[in-house]
Amino acid sequence: MTKKTAIIASNGGLFDAYKVFNIATAAAASDHEVSIFFTFEGLNLIHKEANQQLPMPEGKEHFEEGFKKSNVPAIPELIEMAQDLDVKFIGCQMTMDVMGLEKDAFVDGIEVGGAVTFLDFAQDADVTLTF
Repeated sequence: MTKKTAIIASNGGLFDAYKVFNIATAAAASDHEVSIFFTFEGLNLIHKEANQQLPMPEGKEHFEEGFKKSNVPAIPELIEMAQDLDVKFIGCQMTMDVMGLEKDAFVDGIEVGGAVTFLDFAQDADVTLTF
């Protein structure tokens, strides 16, 4: 029986993106069915332009060199890896409406839905996380 991992991404910084996509890809690579619900600032993680310039937390700039030295993939690469592993991305319809954003502003392949769409998946998830 396939395990399910449900993730809510509601924060939009660089560290948030690494947490979300590292957990999602690890779970998917471990044969979990994975869905991520992106809401509020978390939508930045899958926004075509914003995800290329996510803010580094103040005072943590030294991580930049560590990421490069350790060959940590950039966020767009992690997004592609997640999608290649069939991680499902759900953009929050309400947040998109409030912010005046259209589906085409986001990476290809996202689903747009409300909280109920995510809850349908998450109700029997083995792992549920919020970042």
